[in-house]
Amino acid sequence: MYHLIAETVTTIRRKIGDFSPEFGIILGTGLGKLVEEIDIHFQMMYSNIPNFPISTVEFHSGKLIFGVLNGRRIVAMQGRFHYYEGYDMQTITFPVRVMKALGIQKLFVSNASGSLSSSILKGDIGIIEDHINLLPDNPLRGHNDDDMGPRFPDMSVPYNKDMIQQALEIADRLKYRAHKVIYVSTTGPNLETKAEYRYMRIIGGDIVGMSTVPEVIVANHMSLPVFAISVVTDEGFHAELKPVSFAEIVQVAAEAEPKMTKILKELIALQ
Repeated sequence: MYHLIAETVTTIRRKIGDFSPEFGIILGTGLGKLVEEIDIHFQMMYSNIPNFPISTVEFHSGKLIFGVLNGRRIVAMQGRFHYYEGYDMQTITFPVRVMKALGIQKLFVSNASGSLSSSILKGDIGIIEDHINLLPDNPLRGHNDDDMGPRFPDMSVPYNKDMIQQALEIADRLKYRAHKVIYVSTTGPNLETKAEYRYMRIIGGDIVGMSTVPEVIVANHMSLPVFAISVVTDEGFHAELKPVSFAEIVQVAAEAEPKMTKILKELIALQ
């Protein structure tokens, strides 16, 4: 994998020169407008980056953005990759390896999710403190390169505690409904059945989504501190579920996006 990372980084460096991002940001479904807050220095379409996959999901733009957000140098993925798109785990997480090679010191991840708890409502913010991985594969399966990280990385604290606390304090000051949550990651692309929602509640989940965990595993493998934030777009705790469309999910995510953007901007400035 090293030669693929090196090839990709070399191509990106030809575009960005000596610009050195401090932080990486992965933007999820309906959350791409954070880019409007960035003072953009460079941007590249995924299709022009060697070894990068192409996002096939509607509303995922497929750009790598380099710039400054609230005084800090960042690289942002405007559009991420999912297991349900047919990509393998190494492909999904390859951009995280590349961002680390470009120099990022911390990774910020956002996503959209469904609530498993009646105390977490549509439009609320979830600050992820831990996760339950129900995906059928792992990005670390196979040969391990010890120069990237250990064969058996510890996952006892996958999300940075200091950033979690800072984000909760920011949300409280701004009077946002924010919760410390356990995120359940599933394959998708279908949403869950009533029985599946009930099962996920029983095993300890608060919210459920179709992304994030592979990237977090790889970041932890490389000892990269992670912060993850979720916009709750639908509610899976009702006795009688109402059908939910992807368009509705994107709409709710877009409506709640200013809250997530404000939290991320202030949090990044504190690092």
